[in-house]
Amino acid sequence: MKALVALILLVQLPIHKAIPAAPPAPLGCDDPESEAAAEVAVNYINGQSHHGYKFTLNTIEDIRVVPQGPNNDIIFLELNLLETKCPILSPTPLANCTVRSFAEHAVEGDCDVKLQKVDGILSVLASKCHSHADSNEDVRKVCPDCSLLERMNNTDVLEAVSAALNDYNSKTTGPYLRLLEIGRGKIQYHPGHIIATEFAVGATNCSAEEAKANVGACQLLPEDQSNFGFCTAVMVKSPSQDLQVDCQLYGHQVPDIPLLSQDTSAGLAPSAVGFTNHNLGLAHNNPVASESSSSEILRSMVAAKSVTKRAVAAVAQHDKVPRPVGFVPPPPPCPGKIRHFDI
Repeated sequence: MKALVALILLVQLPIHKAIPAAPPAPLGCDDPESEAAAEVAVNYINGQSHHGYKFTLNTIEDIRVVPQGPNNDIIFLELNLLETKCPILSPTPLANCTVRSFAEHAVEGDCDVKLQKVDGILSVLASKCHSHADSNEDVRKVCPDCSLLERMNNTDVLEAVSAALNDYNSKTTGPYLRLLEIGRGKIQYHPGHIIATEFAVGATNCSAEEAKANVGACQLLPEDQSNFGFCTAVMVKSPSQDLQVDCQLYGHQVPDIPLLSQDTSAGLAPSAVGFTNHNLGLAHNNPVASESSSSEILRSMVAAKSVTKRAVAAVAQHDKVPRPVGFVPPPPPCPGKIRHFDI
C-alpha cells in the first residue's frame, strides 16, 4: 500500500524540462585570446614573406572559432595590416619597426588566416594576403606637396638606384654590394625633380676594390656567411644635381627565408625589379597542415561565419533578461580597435 501511494505521488510531481545551455558568446576582436592569435598570425605572415617590408597589425576585423573537440579549436582571422619601414630581411624586432605614415604613402594589407589551437598552443595552418597602397587622392589630402609612389620599373627610379649603388661601391672600403630588390621609389617634380629610392642589397665575396678588376666574378656570399643590408638614396636632377646614398649592412644572420635573389647586380637584372611598391601578395599553406589550397581558407571562413551567426542567435534567444532603463548594450565584438590609422 505504501509503495502504491509513493508511486501515485511520483506521477503527480511536475516535470521540468532541462534548458539547454546557450553556446558561448562569440570571441571579441579585442579579447586577449584574439590578440594572441593575431600576433602568431602576423609573425607567421612576415616569416613567409620573401620581399618588401615587414607588416604590423592594425585591426582585427573578424574572428571566428569552430570547436573541434576538447581543447581543440580552429580559428579564422581577418586582419588588416600596415607596412612598416623595416625591410623583410632586417633583424629589427617588429615591435621596434615604425609604421609608414599617410604622408609617406602608406600601404595596407588584408589577410585571412586559419589557425589551430590545441591545448592552448596556437599554430597557423594557412594564410592568404593581398596589399595595396593608399590612393593618390588620400595622400594629397594630407600632404598636397608630398611625392607619390611610382612603379619600380620607372626609368627615373631605375636610374637612381643604379647610380646610388655604383656611387656607394666606388667609395666604400668594405665588400662590393649587389642589388637584391628595389623596395620603393618616389618622385617629386615640383619645385625640383627629386627621386627617392629604397633597395635591399647583399655583400659579395669581393671587396669594392677587387670588383673594379672583374665585377663578374663577384657573387653573393653563401648562406652560412650571408650579409644583407638596405640602402636609401635621394637623387636631385634639377634645379641642381646631387646624389645622397646611405647603406647599412645587418651583419651575418642565417635567414629564415630563401635569398631574395642570387643573380642580381648593379646593372639591375630584371629579376631584381618589381612593378609595384607593395609585396604582401601571399598565399601560403603550412607544410605540416593538410590544407589542399589557400582557397580552402575562404570556404572554411564562410562555413565558420554561419556557425557564428547561429551561436549569436542562440545566445540572443536564450538571454532575454529585462534591461534597466538607460541600459546601453556593449559594442559589437568586431571589428576591433584601430591601432594606427584607417586607410
